Amino acid sequence: TGATGAVAGAYIADITDGEDRARHFGLMSACFGVGMVAGPVAGGLLGAISLHAPFLAAAVLNGLNLLLGCFLMQESHKGERRPMPLRAFNPVSSFRWARGMTIVAALMTVFFIMQLVGQVPAALWVIFGEDRFRWSATMIGLSLAVFGILHALAQAFVTGPATKRFGEKQAIIAGMAADALGYVLLAFATRGWMAFPIMILLASGGIGMPALQAMLSRQVDDDHQGQLQGSLAALTSLTSIIGPLIVTAIYAASASTWNGLAWIVGAALYLVCLPALRRGAWSRATST
Repeated sequence: TGATGAVAGAYIADITDGEDRARHFGLMSACFGVGMVAGPVAGGLLGAISLHAPFLAAAVLNGLNLLLGCFLMQESHKGERRPMPLRAFNPVSSFRWARGMTIVAALMTVFFIMQLVGQVPAALWVIFGEDRFRWSATMIGLSLAVFGILHALAQAFVTGPATKRFGEKQAIIAGMAADALGYVLLAFATRGWMAFPIMILLASGGIGMPALQAMLSRQVDDDHQGQLQGSLAALTSLTSIIGPLIVTAIYAASASTWNGLAWIVGAALYLVCLPALRRGAWSRATST
């Protein structure tokens, strides 16, 4: 199942044009947001009936996805099928391919940093809520549900119009700015209720990622969309491994004095993206 997101991203890139691609990437991300809310709720309700029920329900849903893919989805790329040499299964080969393309390598660096920054709330939300706001398990669950809803709404209804009106470049910058501001405000928040309006900024910050995916997909030809999306999925997995280790280490080292430092570090990491975004080739990677 680890390749599902990469294949879905490549499929979206194949069936959409440049102007509408970011919106469709946003819709896919919105589906993840809905799943983040509905999945735990459904699992909890079914688990109250039987410990086996959540697993059976997940198997049924996966089976439905399989049937939809087999009988309703049309092949998105009907060109000549190329053989897959053994080196194609080398996880490092895709990064070597991207390294030879200046624009793609620069934008993939931005993608990596944005995914790494996203590990801050993923790793700290629960423990930070308990330490700073004295949240209970119920309040933590409620806050995650609210954020999931806001994230889905932003991805579904803000990403497309914002990218179409201002362009992918400005959408990425706006997303990073909103996310960074949310991190800084959260670092200094003193009451639990303050986190909820800050979530609007964090959810709005999510519009940058679909815009970046759309921009990246336009830098490669149709034959390499799958390779690109696979590389992005690999980077996402890498950040999910090293990100929590880095973030929790910072939190553990600073929690006794001030537990907001990790959020400030996350916001500051966005500054590292600016050199890549200012590359001379940037104009060719920007929609007009």
